[in-house]
Amino acid sequence: MNTMMGLINLEHEHHYFHELTYFRSGATIPFAGRYRLIDFPLSNMGNSNVESVAIFTRNKYRSLMDHLQTGGSWEMDERNGGLFILPPDWNDPSDISKGDLSFFHNNRDYFARGKSSYVLISGSQFISNTDYQDAFKSHLANKADVTLITTHVETLNTEHDSAFRIEADEDGWVTTITNDKQENDLFTGVYIINKDLLMTLVDQCIAHHQDHFFVHGIKENLATLKVQTYKNNGYGVFINSIESYYRHNMNLLSEENYKALFYKLPFIRTKVGNQPPTKYRNEASVKKSILANGCIIAGEVEGSVLFRGVTVEEGATVKNSIIMQRCKIEAGVHLENVILDKDVHVTANQQLIGSKDKPYVVAKRQVM
Repeated sequence: MNTMMGLINLEHEHHYFHELTYFRSGATIPFAGRYRLIDFPLSNMGNSNVESVAIFTRNKYRSLMDHLQTGGSWEMDERNGGLFILPPDWNDPSDISKGDLSFFHNNRDYFARGKSSYVLISGSQFISNTDYQDAFKSHLANKADVTLITTHVETLNTEHDSAFRIEADEDGWVTTITNDKQENDLFTGVYIINKDLLMTLVDQCIAHHQDHFFVHGIKENLATLKVQTYKNNGYGVFINSIESYYRHNMNLLSEENYKALFYKLPFIRTKVGNQPPTKYRNEASVKKSILANGCIIAGEVEGSVLFRGVTVEEGATVKNSIIMQRCKIEAGVHLENVILDKDVHVTANQQLIGSKDKPYVVAKRQVM
């Protein structure tokens, strides 16, 4: 039986999260009240019957390890193949590999020991709820070397600028991979590749002192590889900046968008929390918002996303804002178009106002 093993490659991701990544990698930014960005590709792999998953991460991976632990919340513990967080290894004096090629080179055992003959590779910045089994069946049926998962975007925004554009013939075979900003068919960063071919291309890239596997191993070898496309037709968005992060959190306040991402079986998984249900005081007013468990609300919350354990005191107002775990908003505070990272304390009668295009961001553990 043909199966896939998984790889989440964080090495070459473009991100402009500023304060939100002072203390964490982009993959562990909290999202949608309960989740982290890494939850989506990891859940998709688990829901696609991927046997084991490795994560290539170079720095700021303490929060990643704390969130993922043994992988049990995603059914990725050792009994189900295992979850492996693989930082680079610089102890080999003969190693000439660079970029993400160093991860492939120094973690060759992960691929060699895997029983699967195919690898599903993803980043963390395309957010969707996708079962890739149909894409895998298409890959096998077409006898492709590589299958790229694409999505069609009606409205192009700045978060799409760094995405590759895919041009294919009528049979789905890729003819060109470009950076044409007018092209609406985008590469999601997810692809399936034959494992033996993957390792052969890795060796070729290293031998030529190259540093980006997808660019040098696949994009520059389109003439000799059989590369297919498979279109993701469900809800899917790119998040690689403060602006796109804010906008797509706010878009989930639409019932249609929220259900498209979270009500679709199988569900997106995350680390389980044990907080009590949110407590609403008699004086509380909450409209069109997402609130996680453990909050205590006595003030006004409208059009906002609140994570676990947030306190909003009586007389405080939170509008069009994202408030992360354990923040405390004292009486008389007015927040609008604001992102507060974890453990921020806003003292009484403060006013913080950003704009929808440029939300006001406060790094974690600040007292305002």
